Amino acid sequence: NPQVKAVIIDVDSPGGSVYGTDELAQEIYSMRGSKPIIAVANSGMFSAAYYAMSQADEIVVTPGGELGSIGVYMVHVDASAAYEQEGYKPTVIRAGKYKAEGNPYEPLGDDAQAEFQAQVDRYYDMFLKAVARGRGVTVDKVRSQYGEGRIFGAKDAVSRGMADRVATLDQTIQRF
Repeated sequence: NPQVKAVIIDVDSPGGSVYGTDELAQEIYSMRGSKPIIAVANSGMFSAAYYAMSQADEIVVTPGGELGSIGVYMVHVDASAAYEQEGYKPTVIRAGKYKAEGNPYEPLGDDAQAEFQAQVDRYYDMFLKAVARGRGVTVDKVRSQYGEGRIFGAKDAVSRGMADRVATLDQTIQRF
């Protein structure tokens, strides 16, 4: 629509799953150049939300806002001792050597832990590369200056290059 001067994305998200995040990031990145795309951390833009929104032309963070949490994690709960204490002894029936790997009824084996770590590392690498592309910096800068999973307030995020300016959503809309 030629009457739309800019796309402003109002974001308040703790992040989420890796599934679909890279695809959304690609969509936002592919729109660059058609008209300004501004993502506003209003008030939080964390993890998967930052991954996707880092592809906007500009990131604005509200004065009391925060952003970051660049990292990936996976949780395995070994509930086997709790089941045993309650008198339950689950038996996992499987076909396929790795089927049901990581289930909560058995301790996590070394092979499974290594596989899960490889998956987490793969997604983290994708995350770092996407942020570097979107922010126009190197992967090493993202790794060393963007917190490795930590979050930052507005002014600190701007000084690190993770955001471009501090402003409210209303102020950002008024600019356009």
